[in-house]
Amino acid sequence: QVQLVESGGGLVQAGGSLRLSCAASGRTFRPFSTYAMGWFRQAPGKEREFVAAINWSGDSTYSADSVKGRFTVSRDNAKNTVYLQMNSLKPEDTAVYYCARARRPNYYGDAVDGRNYDSWGQGTQVTVSS
Repeated sequence: QVQLVESGGGLVQAGGSLRLSCAASGRTFRPFSTYAMGWFRQAPGKEREFVAAINWSGDSTYSADSVKGRFTVSRDNAKNTVYLQMNSLKPEDTAVYYCARARRPNYYGDAVDGRNYDSWGQGTQVTVSS
């Protein structure tokens, strides 16, 4: 069972930056480097929404239109960690951010759909003040 732990959230002023990390641990049948990873967020009173995803090798990424040009997803497979660099933050980026692991290895299909992920972290709060 894999455990995902997010960190790096906090309070930041509009226009600022944060870097989220998601560390994977635990015994799994296949290594971390074989799974695509995704970032999602959920604001109060709103549904969870897709933010960004990265394939298992890190050479392909996809981001939501709302964050393109501002957020960058990356990974370090040697450290079993995926990152979300968030720049030019806006108050509407305020949410709890979750990382998730793809449901099966070497799969990078519909990364936007949360149903394609089966392991989720506990989330980290990001608050952007105006």
